Amino acid sequence: MTNPFSLSNKTILVTGASSGIGKAIAIECAGLGATLVITGRNEERLQATQALLQGNGHAIIVADLNLPQGVEKVVAHCTALSGVVFCAGVGASLPFPFYTNDKMKTVMENNFFLSANLCLELVKNKKMDRDGSSMVFISSISGTLVSYPGNAVYSAAKAALYGLVKGIAIDLAPKRIRVNAVSPAMIETPMVDALEEKVTKEMLEADRKRYPLGRYGTPQEVAYAVAYLLSDAAKWTTGTNLIIDGGFTLL
Repeated sequence: MTNPFSLSNKTILVTGASSGIGKAIAIECAGLGATLVITGRNEERLQATQALLQGNGHAIIVADLNLPQGVEKVVAHCTALSGVVFCAGVGASLPFPFYTNDKMKTVMENNFFLSANLCLELVKNKKMDRDGSSMVFISSISGTLVSYPGNAVYSAAKAALYGLVKGIAIDLAPKRIRVNAVSPAMIETPMVDALEEKVTKEMLEADRKRYPLGRYGTPQEVAYAVAYLLSDAAKWTTGTNLIIDGGFTLL
């Protein structure tokens, strides 16, 4: 019996795969049978991710996707992709009155334009599998459903990303390319660890208790959702935003 959740015989590109959610997605996809192309700016960390991937034939591409030559390098390597996961991005927390145009531009470039530009070039250069393929963008509940103090520009970038997903899903449906988003709440990644430099452990623990399920999510739990959207089990799913938030937005 065919397993619709299998990723066997699929080639999947994952950006931002050197750590956190992107790393977990790459590991999960390889475990489900996919061949991975992983990209990021740090070669040592990419190699560490590659070492954890099951199976053979995986490739790493060291590239800065904020630069045209970085995008060109990735696009040139890829052929007949079954899936792409746009995970590259950066956290940003700063009260809006303290922003400058340059700082806003940096947040938007890293969390919106980076993924949008790569997606555009992959489509224009016909790098997606014509037999049906899937794109998944990592958005956030911040911007699509809620926001937080100091998160105005980050929220704007993530909301723009989901707006892009809905439009691309319509434009690419005739090409049998499905486009979806996954919007996590707080996930236990190095970005959360970095918050301990700004707030106390007690404050973080109190925030975790605000979630109905009593904790933040894990990168693996986001990876499971992404793997579903990449699989044939989601062949009739496009333009959606899958919320992974432990019930936070129910309150």
